[in-house]
Parts: sequence; C-alpha cells; structure tokens
Amino acid sequence: MTKQPTGFVIVDKPAGMTSHDVVARMRRLAGTRKVGHGGTLDPMATGVLVVAVGQITRLLTFVTGCDKSYEATIRLGQATITDDAEGDITATVSTEGVTDDAINTTLSTMSGHVKQVPSAVSAVKIDGKRAYKRVRDGEDVEIPAREVTISRLEVRDIRRVTTDPEQFGAIDVDITVDCSTGTYIRAIARDLGTALGVGGHLTRLRRTRVGGFTIDESKTLDALAEAESPITHTTVETVTRLMPRRDIEAAEATTLGHGGRIPLSGVAGPYAAIDPNGRVVAVVVERDGRTKSLVVLPESTA
Repeated sequence: MTKQPTGFVIVDKPAGMTSHDVVARMRRLAGTRKVGHGGTLDPMATGVLVVAVGQITRLLTFVTGCDKSYEATIRLGQATITDDAEGDITATVSTEGVTDDAINTTLSTMSGHVKQVPSAVSAVKIDGKRAYKRVRDGEDVEIPAREVTISRLEVRDIRRVTTDPEQFGAIDVDITVDCSTGTYIRAIARDLGTALGVGGHLTRLRRTRVGGFTIDESKTLDALAEAESPITHTTVETVTRLMPRRDIEAAEATTLGHGGRIPLSGVAGPYAAIDPNGRVVAVVVERDGRTKSLVVLPESTA
C-alpha cells in the first residue's frame, strides 16, 4: 500500500482562486481528501497560503493564530461595496487637496492596538451566518469592532494616477503591514479613505508571511504539480516553526501515544514532543502542574 504524503505545503496562491480552490487542487496533487488551509485569502489576493496534507491538518489550529505580513495598494478617491477592487464602486470623489503628509499622518494613527470594524462583505459570523451572505441576501450588516494589533504600517510609495484636472484624480498608496490574525487590510483602505473624506479601497494584496513561513519558500501550484512530492515541509519542520520543541524518550513517546502524561519540563507551551526517531508524537501544554496533550499524532504522520 502506497503511503499517503503527509506534511505542510507553503503555496503561493494566484489571483482569481479562492482558498478552497487551492485546497481542491492540492487534494488532487496529494491524492487524499485530508487537506486543509490555515487562513483564508480573498480571491483577488496572492501569496502565502499554508496548506496541511494528511493527519496533521489538526495542527492548522496553531497556524491560524500566527501574525502575518502583507504588501498592498490602496486607491484613494473611490469606495466600493466590498472595500476592494472586486466590488461595485459606491462613490467617486476628487482627491484634490489630499497631500502626502495627510496620508502619512492618517496612517500613522492606525497602527498599534486598534479597534477595527471588518468589512461588511467578510467571513465574520453574525448570529451564526457569514456577513457576506447577509449582504448578498439584502440585509443591512453592522459588525462590531474588534481589537487587532498592527505592529508595522509603512508607506512605501504614493502615486497620483492622473494629473489631468478633467479626469478623476485617484491616488495609489503602497503599504507594508505586519499584523495580528483577524486584521482586515481592506478595512485599512476603507478607513484611510473615510478619514481623508475621499473614500478608499484595496486594489492589490499580497501576503508575504504567515508566522515563520515566508513568500520566499512558497511554491506555485504549477511548480507543485511538476514536483516529485507536493510536500514542501515535513511535520517536524513545520511544528518547530510554530512552537518550541521538546525531545522525549521512547518510553515517554509511547505514554503520550496512549493518551498518558509525561513528567513536566518547564518548557513554555504549547510545545512539540519529538521522539528519538525525530517524529512529532504530540503537541503538549503544561497546566496546573501536569502535562496535557492538545493533539496526538498517529505514527503515519512521521
């Protein structure tokens, strides 16, 4: 019996595909339905999508909470229903009088620990129903603000799209963002446009990092289709990017594999318990003076 591939894949998602589309493609490449991703990217967005293949899809819960980095372009002077270029334009306003200093000053107030209202056309659930589904059904959607952390919001370039006074004078702003999970870059575009009184939306979004996984190590779907194996990172390579490592004895590995507890180590958890053969046995946390396995992985994940 052929062993199914197991591990993580760092995909460079192309524009025009949903994250679900990428998972469907990876199922075909890996020959298994046990495939999942660790954080949705909108169809227009490109860049790092962390995909798990096999039993270690259970480790994706430790990916979704990772901080992230993005490169994006904001267009000032137009607002859209989705806060990005995929939605219908709802307003067009002249940007005459909007200075570079005003853009930089406004963006400087949007970093740190901030309250952010996600886009109405988002996957946020309201009373158990996705916000975007409520909008499609014609409902008025109000999403409560949530606290996010934007540790870096850097302006890389500001460009006047046209200087002809007879034409719509949009302004494009290129930014780099480091942020916590749950941050909507579309909301930054919307809020910048609102604060400047001209409206704004996102025209380009590229995710360059998820936790310790970067765009430099990602692979396109076409490259993965030509590779001998679609797996880019083994289980042990993956977990040691996500959490501390604890090397355990063979007897301790057997105990963990049967749901038992092993002696405390003092390692801040969660951490990966790795046996003498280099196999990830479990993800363990130490609480209330004892160890507890959050995830126990079968031997087939080696």
